[in-house]
Amino acid sequence: MNRMLKLSLTLVLTAAILVPASVEAQRADRAKIQEAMKAAPDNLARNATIMDWDQSVLREGTNGWTCMPTPPDLPGTAPMCLDAQWVNWAHAWQTKTTPTFTSIGISYMLEGDEGASNSDPYGTKETSTDWVVAGPHLMIVLPDPSMLDDMTTDHTTGGPWVMWQGTPYAHIMVPLK
Repeated sequence: MNRMLKLSLTLVLTAAILVPASVEAQRADRAKIQEAMKAAPDNLARNATIMDWDQSVLREGTNGWTCMPTPPDLPGTAPMCLDAQWVNWAHAWQTKTTPTFTSIGISYMLEGDEGASNSDPYGTKETSTDWVVAGPHLMIVLPDPSMLDDMTTDHTTGGPWVMWQGTPYAHIMVPLK
């Protein structure tokens, strides 16, 4: 086989192998984008930046909101859509540093979540008294977390409660159903 034919055949085979992988990656990204957009109202999610948990941007947005699909290590569904204050909060939580806020922050989780400790920001084991599986909800952070000191942490009343009270990650959970 002459050298030119061999090179052409190699290029064709390489393209045949790479194209399906690229198509699969595009499909996976589209699925993540669609899931992330379910976290917030349509008119907000439509123009939000969609970011994956590895910090890669799947789609640029224009409205200052960031939506993310379910974390890859979490079973089930738990996408979220964050304003700038919540993006700051999420970064601090992931790096175990103290967040700072310049205003009230809002986060949507219209698909709910799969459960978390109500008292330990890093708790991963379900407990009988502390574990909360929340349906559709909003989350609110305040510039001064001490404003949450007098709010209940009881998640069984059907009304808002404070999650992770007494930690730098304390926030209000507002059930929507």
